[in-house]
Amino acid sequence: MPDMSVYVERVARLRALMDQRGYDAVVIRNNPDLRWLTGAQRVFDDEVAHTAFVTADALWLHTDSRYYGMFLDRMGDATLWKIDMDIVEPAYWTAQRVVEARSRVVAVEDSLTLAFYEDFCHELAQASVAPMLPRMHEDIAKLRIVKDSEEIELMRHAQSITDATFTHICGYIKPGMTEMQIKNEMENYMFSHGADALSFETIVAAGPNGANPHARPSDYVVKPGDMIVMDYGAGYHDYHSDMTRTVCVGQPTEEQRRVYDIVRHTNEVCGQAAKPGCIGRDIHNLAVKTITDAGYGDYFKHGLGHGVGLQIHEMPYFGRRYTGEIPVGAVITDEPGIYLPGRFGVRIEDFGVMTEQGYERFTQSTHELQIVGE
Repeated sequence: MPDMSVYVERVARLRALMDQRGYDAVVIRNNPDLRWLTGAQRVFDDEVAHTAFVTADALWLHTDSRYYGMFLDRMGDATLWKIDMDIVEPAYWTAQRVVEARSRVVAVEDSLTLAFYEDFCHELAQASVAPMLPRMHEDIAKLRIVKDSEEIELMRHAQSITDATFTHICGYIKPGMTEMQIKNEMENYMFSHGADALSFETIVAAGPNGANPHARPSDYVVKPGDMIVMDYGAGYHDYHSDMTRTVCVGQPTEEQRRVYDIVRHTNEVCGQAAKPGCIGRDIHNLAVKTITDAGYGDYFKHGLGHGVGLQIHEMPYFGRRYTGEIPVGAVITDEPGIYLPGRFGVRIEDFGVMTEQGYERFTQSTHELQIVGE
């Protein structure tokens, strides 16, 4: 059963925002935001099947019979949320809450589908009410940037499974295996050692496929001399981990070793430079400069890092367009890479939390180049 004091505090943060903005109510349908606010673990899936209506003194949640029992079980008797599964359309249900609460300013997230928004406006008109409907622009996602102790502990645990998987797979890989075989072994290991989900589909990219940062695993047969990029993560209680390691099948060439060392150096320099209040763009630019100074600037084009939590990609970012500060409590990745088309790629990714002292990695796997398959 979740610690309800944690979720009371999260709701209080949302209500403080509502009071600051002059909102009487907020409509929420984004599953990660709902999970963050309700504490209902392992209920949400890919369907947009739930609607929350939050006021200064009431918490309403509408769902359907497929999820209702799980919500009751996960949230417990101490929950402050009133949960119902009335067999009505979500837009109609939401309009009725507006009428009941006499809300004049009802904020909606801009992640709502256009279909729901239009249906909601229609139902409000049918009820003869016309509240103001200001848009929130990822406001709840911004509240979620600063993680609390429960969130950090869940991600540490997820990462411990991810680290153990790396140790296992380094002893498993042999020439003649396919990328898909390696992927399946990694995912089976995560599930059999405590993961209850995957953070995303595992990337295993060997040889020339490693030059594609988001390559899909294939029937490519691993050969001696291949570098293998493995990007993966265990999920645990709806939270994610994210790690990339690059290994070499047999001894690396001089160039492979040089490229690996540049990526490792960049990862470590950027991790050391990341301090509370640093600007995300500045840390990204440091990675670009470090790789460019080493002669490989044309081969690193993606952002250095992204936030991790209830979503595998969320705010904040180490990216060229992210001018926000990275606050204490933010969880973010550090993942420089070099990708040589038709030849090989190298990426090293850690993720961790920003503390008062600096960037603290959850990732415990070594940065030393691992030689496998010998």
